[in-house]
Amino acid sequence: MQHTVEKIGGTSMSEFAVVRDNIVHRPGGLYQRIFVVSAYSGITNQLLEHKKSNHPGIYALFTGAEEGEEWRRAMDKLREQMVGTNAALFGESPLLNAANDFIGQRLEDAGRVLDNLQTLCRHGHFELEDHLLTVREMLASIGEAHSAWNTTQLLQREGINARFVDLSGWNASEAQPLDAVIDEAFAGIDLTRELPIVTGYAHCREGLMAAFDRGYSEMTFSRIAVLTRAREAIIHKEYHLSSADPAVVGEAQIVPIGRTNYDVADQLANLGMEAIHPRAAKGLRQSDIPLRIKNTFEPAHGGTLITSDYLSNTPCVEIIAGRQNLHAIALFDQEMVGKVDEYEKSLLDLFRRFRVQVVTKDLNANSITHYLGCNLKSVRRLLRAIKELYPDAETDHRQVALVSAIGSDMQVPGLLARAVRALADDAIGIVAMHQSMRQVDMQFIIDAADYEAAIRSLHGGLIEPHNYGDAICAA
Repeated sequence: MQHTVEKIGGTSMSEFAVVRDNIVHRPGGLYQRIFVVSAYSGITNQLLEHKKSNHPGIYALFTGAEEGEEWRRAMDKLREQMVGTNAALFGESPLLNAANDFIGQRLEDAGRVLDNLQTLCRHGHFELEDHLLTVREMLASIGEAHSAWNTTQLLQREGINARFVDLSGWNASEAQPLDAVIDEAFAGIDLTRELPIVTGYAHCREGLMAAFDRGYSEMTFSRIAVLTRAREAIIHKEYHLSSADPAVVGEAQIVPIGRTNYDVADQLANLGMEAIHPRAAKGLRQSDIPLRIKNTFEPAHGGTLITSDYLSNTPCVEIIAGRQNLHAIALFDQEMVGKVDEYEKSLLDLFRRFRVQVVTKDLNANSITHYLGCNLKSVRRLLRAIKELYPDAETDHRQVALVSAIGSDMQVPGLLARAVRALADDAIGIVAMHQSMRQVDMQFIIDAADYEAAIRSLHGGLIEPHNYGDAICAA
């Protein structure tokens, strides 16, 4: 357990000089480290779809295409961007031609597969739907292969013994289990004198995108750390894990989190603010591997150390976070009394069927309200299905937001009252609230329009008065 496994995010990857100077050349030596890299910023959005706006990329255009001109144009545009990135990195050198040949071949192969698949599925015996997950994985892999190959070549040019480790299975004859893919890839690597640069996407029998979708690189990163028995896992991002979103609260008000635990990381993931995907964190937690979140652009800062057993020395709130654009669906039925579990099971079956995420819920004797992360189209379909299932029940739908105070130990007398007072002082009404027995979070459902004001109110009332300095719960 001498080495670290380190994941570098897309925004950081787009700044090679910063990655080289702030991450690769950090004090402590070049080797005994494994780097798992993301695609350059924005590339996966163009390959699949935009993560936030859902603007279609090549994959989304292909799935909706009849003739295919739109996805071909999108692929040509992506090729131009990738070649431009190569030119900025390699300049006028022999490596530029090699870089363009490498990514050009991947794009050409992918285009040929899409053309052939489109032709094949015009035949009535073949359904495009049966192949879409494979197509999505193939396209996603191109971004990480591009950044990993380039980074390897750039480091080698500077005299570092970097090694390109391609887990994408581009020319593999068959898919193997993920653990076997990783074991085989690292079998001949000497970490004392080699620096592996690994693709964040790994082609495997389990199909990472089926379970993790855009979080696949975190699972690759986690399994590599577990299987190679890493001393520490590190994620390099373009920001600190902080007490709140600086875009909402302000840079001067936020404080980095020095230490926390995996329980807190899970609460953040449930709100869509992942430090790491919960299933990726599970392997690290079970193997007792600490996870550190570091800001690429502030290398001297120790970042956030996440461990299984950490509890703050003094109970406190560490983070104010939340989620906008939730849909509250409330079901009221007099017949529910004594049968809440039956209603709950039926509703959960519907949520799975329509693939919506339950962020939180509340219930009483004759009503259940679920707060869902989904789009309005799914909500309308759900409401129709619920009405068919319970024609005599009353249903209500409302768009809301959730804000949450989170900490590794929040057993502070009067904390809930202080939180409610902070919201009330800013005239923010509470639609619903919940505090768990584990004392790691308290949640407030509010009107969607009050989201940012509520984040500022709770941060101002529960965190800012403490004047934590450089970090909350510093390591």
